[in-house]
Amino acid sequence: MRLAAIDIGSNAGRLLINDVLRGPNATVDFIKMALIRVPLRLGFDVFETGRISPQREEMMVKTLQSYRLLMEVYGVQQYKAAATSAMRGAANAQEVLERVERETGIRIDVIDGNEEARLLHESHEAEKLSSQDSYLYINVGGGSTELTFFSEGKLQFNESFDIGTIRLLKDQVGKPDWEKMKDFIKDRTRGLHVTCIGSGGNINKIFSLSKKKEGKPLNLEQLRNYYKEFSSLSLRQRMQLYKLREDRADVIVPALLIYINVMRWVAAEDIFVPKMGVADGLIHSLFEELTKHEPEKWV
Repeated sequence: MRLAAIDIGSNAGRLLINDVLRGPNATVDFIKMALIRVPLRLGFDVFETGRISPQREEMMVKTLQSYRLLMEVYGVQQYKAAATSAMRGAANAQEVLERVERETGIRIDVIDGNEEARLLHESHEAEKLSSQDSYLYINVGGGSTELTFFSEGKLQFNESFDIGTIRLLKDQVGKPDWEKMKDFIKDRTRGLHVTCIGSGGNINKIFSLSKKKEGKPLNLEQLRNYYKEFSSLSLRQRMQLYKLREDRADVIVPALLIYINVMRWVAAEDIFVPKMGVADGLIHSLFEELTKHEPEKWV
């Protein structure tokens, strides 16, 4: 079957299209057919004014119209769409979403931070990990950071914090916000050896720049070195030297700061980057729903 997911984040909108195939021994393969990313940057409006501006609303409508056409061209059978932190905080979110549905036919659900965190482990990566160890998933977005913690093979917590790259760029994260996340993490992981798993466009870009082989982790010292290097460069220099888009070059520095701090607080030296995100979780969740209610139809 061919499924799609639309993730409307604080920094970008993404359309992911996957072929989902059943293999031997009840295995399921998710094969990426297309991934389209548009820098909507809704958070730059919402975290400053509390609303989505008419200009960004128009951009969002046109983006969703194009996603609708692409899903038709690719022959997508079912899709799921979700919006996260920026849309949660926008005073005019409801009217924007109603216009999107009216003009594109696409219904977007606004999900809370805990649901966002849950979706990040819908890819079932945890099933491949040792049941004897502890793993912390860290997803850094424009408006929030989601933490999902597994220990002894069980989900221990999903937690969302209003610390994101765009909020940091706009100086909207204070010391009490950092202390709240720090105390929570230390209290819940005390005495455990924790392996970190990172998701989000920024950590994926760092992994790509590092030239590491897939499956190999980044270490904390590497992240610190990238943070020092990028912090010493202007936005234009980051774009030119590292071939970064502008909407990546500005948020990559605060993203690194978040990953570094979380790793420090759990005393983790390494972070694995399996290139998963909310859109992947949406497709996995959609597949579970479809096969649960109509298993024969989707074989």
